[in-house]
Amino acid sequence: MVHINIFDTTLRDGEQSPGVNLNQLEKLEIARQLERFGVNVMEAGFPASSHGDFEAVRSIARTIKNASVAGLARATKSDIDITWEALKDAADPRLHVFIATSPIHMTYKLKKTPDEVMRQAVEMVSYGKSKFSNVEWSAEDASRSDLDFLVRMIEKVIEAGATVINLPDTVGYTTPEEYGRMFRYVRENVPNIDKVALSAHCHDDLGMAIANSLAAIENGATQVEGTINGIGERAGNAALEELAVALTIRNDKYPYSTNLHLKEIKRTSDLVRKLTGMTIAPNKAVVGQNAFSHESGIHQDGVLKHASTYEIITPELVGIQANQLVLGKHSGRHAFKDKIMQLGFSLTDEKLLDAFKDFKALTDRKKEVTDEDLFTILTDIQTDITDVKKYELLAFQVQSGSSNLPTATVALMTPEGIRVETARTGKGSVESLYNTLEALIKEEIHLTKFHLNSVGQGRDALAEVHVKMTVNSITVSGRGSAQDVLEAAAKAFLNAVNRVFYNQTLVRKEPAQI
Repeated sequence: MVHINIFDTTLRDGEQSPGVNLNQLEKLEIARQLERFGVNVMEAGFPASSHGDFEAVRSIARTIKNASVAGLARATKSDIDITWEALKDAADPRLHVFIATSPIHMTYKLKKTPDEVMRQAVEMVSYGKSKFSNVEWSAEDASRSDLDFLVRMIEKVIEAGATVINLPDTVGYTTPEEYGRMFRYVRENVPNIDKVALSAHCHDDLGMAIANSLAAIENGATQVEGTINGIGERAGNAALEELAVALTIRNDKYPYSTNLHLKEIKRTSDLVRKLTGMTIAPNKAVVGQNAFSHESGIHQDGVLKHASTYEIITPELVGIQANQLVLGKHSGRHAFKDKIMQLGFSLTDEKLLDAFKDFKALTDRKKEVTDEDLFTILTDIQTDITDVKKYELLAFQVQSGSSNLPTATVALMTPEGIRVETARTGKGSVESLYNTLEALIKEEIHLTKFHLNSVGQGRDALAEVHVKMTVNSITVSGRGSAQDVLEAAAKAFLNAVNRVFYNQTLVRKEPAQI
């Protein structure tokens, strides 16, 4: 059975999704979960793109021990140098260097001849190899490149030291037959191809990312790149959870193995969804809310008689437990600690105490606390920004009704430690609350997106709010959870504002000496 390495790019390509803005703590929490999921390589970011991304990549590189950590770099010495500084402390660092190879990209974007592009690629792979033992080279827009030119280029970069060759379908244009044929052609015509691993990286613009990835595997690819929940630029990337389940369920057709732990799929998907704010369509394969729901009477009858009549994937396979241990107000700290360990969290003693206090507060208002509730509490605690001065919500009150003008009163603690309060009106409860918060905060704020959903089901379900806004012309996102919708909305608003202070703290730190 051929082994397929999994290259996860949720923290790089996935974070390039419109509206996604992860901070260092959030990227680190996702990285830890990707390690538990069993990915072979995680692309932690693009270190040269910003100081914040550099710091996040360096933090992940110093933390992850059971997976290779990669950083993206353009084919320039400065990018490669910065990537090395970010990754040099990793257990298994990987440089991922790319340059475009399609005629349209070389002509209009790079404004270089094919010979110039080839020379630059070879020089930069060679330079990268002087620092990294593992160098992955990507031919951006490979699926629209001339195959003979691609073959010559690949031969040269392998000679220069590349260890992995990635052939992306950058714009999601190709079909499975075409993509598979490209891999087969490269494998048959590059004389030194046996010295490297071939990798597939597919986008989903035409809805064929998984089909293309499978076609690549059938034609010699031994690494597949993708993201959790299929997030990414435009229509996203190949969804790794779908690939993992497809290889398992159709092992008769695809005799390939991976290191992925399928029972971690649900938790990994939930974490990425929560921290990115990117909701999942109910009918999304494998992890959608309706993936294991049956409404048709015929389907229900069949499933009751024998699950395999309509369920080719069991919920348990991907980590959805039918019988969950529910905690309540009488549950003690020991049971709580055992539960969070089952959920895969590792908290410091201080954060464990904070999480237990939040749990107890929730049990006063909610009879049964589910895994989804705990997951929300623990994620918020684990990724809470604690080491910077910030705005804190002290109290709020909103009055509204069918015949009253909605009015909100809010008390905040400012980053300078001063208590401030005021009241404002609005056309609705949320608007009056946000108008009041804006009046108390010195920064210039413009809200661009507001999204509300519930955690779990029932009248006492937690509310989860995600917002996107500009703060002093800086685009940030924020999230907040609470049983009260307005409290969740207030927390999300302040979370977004406080991210600006956190990012400024990172910028003020001593920059790396390159």
